[in-house]
Amino acid sequence: MGRVTEIAGQIRWYWSSLMGDNHYQRYVTHRGRTHPGEPVMSEREYWRMRYRTAEVEPRCC
Repeated sequence: MGRVTEIAGQIRWYWSSLMGDNHYQRYVTHRGRTHPGEPVMSEREYWRMRYRTAEVEPRCC
């Protein structure tokens, strides 16, 4: 059962990454590491900014 649980966890991680479920958490981690002490956007502000940017200028990545 251990191997099945491991594979299920990997699939869950992949699916979450694909759907963007962990993007905000990655943003918070990045801001804390590269800009300590500066304010961090709320999750709502983050998604608003992300979608607004995607509509205005297409990105390659």
